[in-house]
Amino acid sequence: MKDLVWDNMLSFGIDEVDDDHRKLVGLFNILNHSVTGEDAPEYLMAVLEELINCTAWHFSHEERLMLKCGFEEYAKHKAEHRKLIKSAKGLQKKILLAGNHVEGEDVEFLERWLTEHIITADMKMCSYLAMEK
Repeated sequence: MKDLVWDNMLSFGIDEVDDDHRKLVGLFNILNHSVTGEDAPEYLMAVLEELINCTAWHFSHEERLMLKCGFEEYAKHKAEHRKLIKSAKGLQKKILLAGNHVEGEDVEFLERWLTEHIITADMKMCSYLAMEK
C-alpha cells in the first residue's frame, strides 16, 4: 500500500486543523510502513494505539473549534467522530483477537477512515470556520 501524501486536497488553510491532519497522515504512514516492513506485532499495536489516541484528541480539538464558531452541524459532525472512533477501536480489538496480526485490508480500512472524513466532513467544517474568521 502506498503512503498517504499530504497535498492541497487535504489542506484547508486553517493551521490548527491542517497541523493535526498532517500528524495523523504521518502516523498512518508509520503504521503502513510497519505493516509492509513486517515490524513486531507489539510495535504495530503501539502505532495503531497512538493513531487512535491522536485521532480522538484531534476530534476533541475540532469539536472545540466548532463550538467556538457556532457550527450548525456540530452534533452531526460529533456523532461522526464517535462512530469513527468506535469503528477504529473495533478494528483494534479484531487485530488483538487475531494475535496482533494486521492485514492489508485493515490498513486500507484506516486509510479510507481517515481520508474520507477529512475530505467530506472536515472540508465542510473548515469552509464554515474560514468564513467565521
